[in-house]
Amino acid sequence: MRLSLAFVSVALAAVALLAQALIAQNRGDEAVAPLEKVVRRSNDAGLETLLGAALGSAGRGEEAIEQLRRTAARRPPFSPAIQELAGQLAKAGRIDDAIAAIESGMALLPENIDLQLDLARLYLLRNRRDKARDILVRARDAAPGRSDIFTALARVLLLQGEFDAAEDAFRHALALRPDDALARADLATCLLEMGKRDTGEANLRQAFRGRPQMLGRATYALVQSSHGRFFFRQSAFAKFLQDEPARTSAPIESEPKL
Repeated sequence: MRLSLAFVSVALAAVALLAQALIAQNRGDEAVAPLEKVVRRSNDAGLETLLGAALGSAGRGEEAIEQLRRTAARRPPFSPAIQELAGQLAKAGRIDDAIAAIESGMALLPENIDLQLDLARLYLLRNRRDKARDILVRARDAAPGRSDIFTALARVLLLQGEFDAAEDAFRHALALRPDDALARADLATCLLEMGKRDTGEANLRQAFRGRPQMLGRATYALVQSSHGRFFFRQSAFAKFLQDEPARTSAPIESEPKL
């Protein structure tokens, strides 16, 4: 019996790993059938949540939501199912329903930081920045070691024009996770808005270094800032990011924004 149970556990884990890989490759439709088979024979909230994610990935949104509603109703509550349910609702444009799903989950799991973070992000989609900020401040105080909370809070502060506070929050996030290129690019945006061009551009270079996929994000940060620069060609901007500051103090084919 012990050998049989161990085999079942390994088999379920194998299906879960396969499903996660297929979903990551946008091949959720291929994950649905094997997940449905094991879900019928097990009582595993994690597999049920994966099934909901696979259904959503396969374009079967309503079935995904119904599956996830059943799993989210489990007791004790399973927070990943609540998060996936909210994500599928938001994907369907049902932001208020997504907020309600997270709030219902938080009534049962009030200390769950991931639910708090998701709720703040959903409120931002509703442009309720003050509400999102309040949630993130409480989450930061409860979990001061999580860089993602500092980053989310910094982005809200940046949207609100509180650049000094945003800079401080971004620097806290980067102290916890120095390799977060997106946070560093956002810090650069903040610094540029404050008129700290040299420091802002230095952070953009650091965010871009060795990450060609960051070119679009870096371009947006520099071009959109009120103290940024404009480039006629993307190649000129890429060269600007790759050059040392002394060589780019007066970049060719670029002009400071007024």
